[in-house]
Amino acid sequence: MKQLGNLAVICAQRKDTLLQMLNGTVCVHLGSGHDRTVLSAEWDNDTKITAIIHELNFGKYKEGVA
Repeated sequence: MKQLGNLAVICAQRKDTLLQMLNGTVCVHLGSGHDRTVLSAEWDNDTKITAIIHELNFGKYKEGVA
């Protein structure tokens, strides 16, 4: 739950990202159309949310990486 705010800040800074919270799950939608990728975690799973943050900042889904 502590990392949820950090994830929201990162998503707000990106043009290709939609953050959705529904029924205890947080989903990050990347891209659009059929090529859209969805990363999800339970809203209180800080370990998994931290992994999503890492992917958005440094990993496969870093902004500008095709």
